[in-house]
Amino acid sequence: MLSESESIANLVQFLDDDFAKAAEIIYNSKGRLIVTGIGKSALIAAKIVATLNSTGTPSMFLHAAEAIHGDLGMVQPGDVVICISKSGNSPEIKVLVPLLKRFGNVLIGMTANKNSFLGKESDFVLNAYVESEACPNNLAPTNSTTAQLVLGDAIAVCLMEMRNFTSEDFAKYHPGGALGKKLLLRVGDMLDGTHKPEVAPESSIKTAIIEISEKRLGVTAVIENNKVIGIITDGDIRRMLNDRDNIAGVTAADIMTRNPKTIRSTDMAAEALNTMENHSITQLVVADDGEYKGILHLHDILKEGIV
Repeated sequence: MLSESESIANLVQFLDDDFAKAAEIIYNSKGRLIVTGIGKSALIAAKIVATLNSTGTPSMFLHAAEAIHGDLGMVQPGDVVICISKSGNSPEIKVLVPLLKRFGNVLIGMTANKNSFLGKESDFVLNAYVESEACPNNLAPTNSTTAQLVLGDAIAVCLMEMRNFTSEDFAKYHPGGALGKKLLLRVGDMLDGTHKPEVAPESSIKTAIIEISEKRLGVTAVIENNKVIGIITDGDIRRMLNDRDNIAGVTAADIMTRNPKTIRSTDMAAEALNTMENHSITQLVVADDGEYKGILHLHDILKEGIV
């Protein structure tokens, strides 16, 4: 909605030294970042925590109402606390803030009212002021919660830049996602050692066909002294049968493709995919210093959801 986009755009004018100092305090903290709130602000706090944890800032969510009934014990010395409240005057906030101050934790308030109880008691204030809500009655938190969310994202992005947080770092915290697999999964992680098609150079064509059929990878490596010297695909078999009337005495060495495309087991799966795409092939021989490890098929990569 237009009013929400305008509220976000207006936040720029409220970024001041407190924002920069808050980011610096969080960055230099030896403890965790605790983010707390009540009502809709609590939901925003939980999302901010999720973003921070996935981008390298250890964080915990603390519901303001539960905090004053025992959960305050999760706050430890050295932790930094961000307290979110549009009004800054909610009863739960007025009870919680003095307790946090008594513990000696740095308190960062995120509020639309810098002159509120929370605004005045905080060590630093993130100004989340909005002129009004998008709600027709100017009641339901809409623009205000969007502003809180954006400020939380801004803090997270600043901390990422301060830490030089890379896509590889991001992948470490998202190993189950497509990006994590793309950046972390290696060829060796996908190899099936029980399906390792191979024939000797002197093997008959019948032997090669049986090996290709049994291992169901559409290919077999030609191995000599455990070194890959060639490859035979089902396409090679078809072309041979089309070109020759008599296959008696034909060996694997006679029809194999020498110097096939290979990849190391320690290489990234994404690199294997790029090689397959660049050469329009669906299988790659996996070999470490020439020593045969197996066959990687495009289906193995697709199964992992990397594409």
